[in-house]
Amino acid sequence: MDAEHSSIARERVAVVMNGNAKQVTEELVGALQQIVESGDLFVSRSLEEGEEIAARIVERGYPTVLSGGGDGTFSRVVTWIVDRCDAEGKPLPRFGLLKLGTGNGLAWVLGAKDGKLRGVFADLARLREEGGHGFIRMLRVGGRLAPFAGIGVDGIAIRDYNRVKDAAAKVPGLGPLGAGLLGYAVALGTLTLPRVLFMPRAKVRVVNVGGPAQRLGPDGEAVGAPIPTGETLYEGPTRTVLVSTVPYWGWGSRIFPFADPHADRFSVRIVDIDSPDVVKHLPGIWKGRYRDPRLLDFLADGIRVEYDQPMPAEIAGDPSEPCTSTEIWMHPQRIPVVDYYAPPPVTPALEPPRG
Repeated sequence: MDAEHSSIARERVAVVMNGNAKQVTEELVGALQQIVESGDLFVSRSLEEGEEIAARIVERGYPTVLSGGGDGTFSRVVTWIVDRCDAEGKPLPRFGLLKLGTGNGLAWVLGAKDGKLRGVFADLARLREEGGHGFIRMLRVGGRLAPFAGIGVDGIAIRDYNRVKDAAAKVPGLGPLGAGLLGYAVALGTLTLPRVLFMPRAKVRVVNVGGPAQRLGPDGEAVGAPIPTGETLYEGPTRTVLVSTVPYWGWGSRIFPFADPHADRFSVRIVDIDSPDVVKHLPGIWKGRYRDPRLLDFLADGIRVEYDQPMPAEIAGDPSEPCTSTEIWMHPQRIPVVDYYAPPPVTPALEPPRG
């Protein structure tokens, strides 16, 4: 390794763990304490602790911050640190992901390994030896930065999954199963889809509040003229409205085939598909290949979603308060990230931390 790469390897890395994630055990924390420099490992078990940790990280000026948990943990860590850096006029660190939570759609974008102990250690080793430097775009929704969000059935599904996960955690030996893909499948098949089958459709109006938006065809091609600011993208019945800057929602499911983490506009999917169709076409939906006239795709950099009744929501896989109206924007800054698919950086992006 040359001198420049050696300098990168010696940079201190802040590791922020979600103490509520299923994989964050005493064994993992103890093991990480052996390989992470003293004082650089932070375990947060509440929002208040997380904000305090973010303040210390910004004050010390870490060049790289790793989030250990799911997409929701990554979203909160990035939000706290970006907002504090902006308020204090400081440069952003490079953010990375240790795959420890449920789903982890971002892990498929950034190349993080599996959430087992060996995978976490492998990611830390790769970071010090070969982790590349890249950028992604994120949404600003509900005061948070997030790679994806949803309003409608998506929010219901997250709540049902949490019910299954909490119930499984009370049964010895079932906790890990309930907190993974199997738990989500059980929730979707036994709670969400049967309930939605008999639910009346909500009515929604999606308005373009940003720059010119674009309707997309079944292959992602532009359809029609650009849609100007203030115009309605869609008005009518719907099951859910989904938005994302990344193709993957979780577990490798390519729910947003037209999303690009580097583009200036995010993917908007307006879905009015019934439960039987979801079951019938689940493999195609999972792989991002399913097309249907009731599945509308757009690209936009700012929208307002207006429902005729309060609808459950999720932000980066975390349940959010039901809402009737919300605005979703593309965050103007590119977010620096550790990208294991990218070549390693030639020079350090930031100065080593102080203190």
